[in-house]
Amino acid sequence: QVRLVESGGGLVQPGGSLRLSCLSPRSITSVFNQYTMSWFRQAPGKQRELVASISSGRGRSTNYADFATGRFTISRDNSRKTVTLQMNTLKPEDTAVYYCNAKIDGDESTNSWGQGTEVTVSS
Repeated sequence: QVRLVESGGGLVQPGGSLRLSCLSPRSITSVFNQYTMSWFRQAPGKQRELVASISSGRGRSTNYADFATGRFTISRDNSRKTVTLQMNTLKPEDTAVYYCNAKIDGDESTNSWGQGTEVTVSS
């Protein structure tokens, strides 16, 4: 497992943007490269759900939840051991705690979570 630290959450008005970052401070690049990185979110009273994921290595493959398609963009910078979620055109229903996840495909023992960063979309 790896330690993950999220940042970038906060209060934003509907239609606004936020950029979430997830850093793996103690990983070395060669290890970070191996992880598929994802963002999940959990709204009050709801189950945690996948927002977006990006494949290991150069991150050539991305996957988005329907609600995120066209508004959110996930990217990774392996040299900085960081994955970013750019969120645009935010809606009140995007209000949730956003969690970073790292996992090596096929190896559940590597499944790692950050502590979460809170996003509130409200006028």
